[in-house]
Amino acid sequence: MSTKHYENFPVASILLPKPLRRPVALIYDFARRADDFADEGNLAPDERLALLDGFRQQLDMIRDGVTPTEPLFQELAPMIVARGLPLQPFYDLLSAFSQDVVKTRYAHFGEVMDYCRRSANPVGELLLHLYEAATEKNLAWSNAICTSLQLINFLQDIAIDWQKDRVYLPQDEMAKYGITERHIALGQTLGPWRPFMLFQIERARKLLQAGAPLGKALPGRIGLELRMIIAGGEAILRKLHKESDVFQHRPVLEPADWAYMLWKAVRAK
Repeated sequence: MSTKHYENFPVASILLPKPLRRPVALIYDFARRADDFADEGNLAPDERLALLDGFRQQLDMIRDGVTPTEPLFQELAPMIVARGLPLQPFYDLLSAFSQDVVKTRYAHFGEVMDYCRRSANPVGELLLHLYEAATEKNLAWSNAICTSLQLINFLQDIAIDWQKDRVYLPQDEMAKYGITERHIALGQTLGPWRPFMLFQIERARKLLQAGAPLGKALPGRIGLELRMIIAGGEAILRKLHKESDVFQHRPVLEPADWAYMLWKAVRAK
C-alpha cells in the first residue's frame, strides 16, 4: 500500500483479535482499490470516474438487498449486514476519491478538512462500528486522529502529489508564507519553506494529540493497535520536524521506529 494506503500504520495486524482481522482487511481493501482507481495507471479521468461509479452501484445493491456482482462486494455485503456497519462511510470514501480525479487545488484549510472528512474519517468510523464502540466521543477522537494522519500523508507526499498535478496544501496559507508552486516544482526549501512546514506540522500534531485518548478508551488489543497507529503518526511528525525537505528526504517508518512504537503502545496502556 502507498502512504495513502496506510503503509505507515499497522492494518489488520496480528495485534487485532482474530475475528476482526478479515473484516478490517475487507474495509481497507475497499479503500485501497477505490483509491487506486483515482490514482494508479494511465486511465483518462472519465474512465476513473466510471470505475468509482461502478463501486457505487455495488454499494447500491447492498443497500437495496440485492446480491452484488463483484467478488469483493459479495464478501463485504454479509459482513456489513452481520456487523451492522453504516454504508455512508463507504460512499464518502468514493466521493473523496472521485474528487481527486477532478480537483487538484485547495483554496483554504476548510476545503482540506472537508476532503479529510470523506477521505480519512470514514475508515475510523467504520472500524469503531466494527468494534461496537462508535460513541459520539469516540467518533470525535477518531476523526481527529484520521484527519491528522491524512494531513501527515499530505506533508510526506508533497513531491509525489506534485507529479500528479495535485497540491493539497491550502493556497491561502501558501500565499501567507510566500510559498508558490514554483517552490514545489523546484524542491526549494530555503527561506519561508521551513516556517510554513512547521506550521503545518504543528497543526497535524495538535489534531493527533486531540484524538489520542481514544487509544486508551478502546479495550485490549484494539486499543494497542490504535496506540501503535498514533505512535506511528508521532514518529513521522518528528521526522518531518527534524527534516522538512520532503523532496530529498521523504520520511518513512524504519524497523527501529516500529520497535519503539510497540514499546510505547504497551507502556501507555
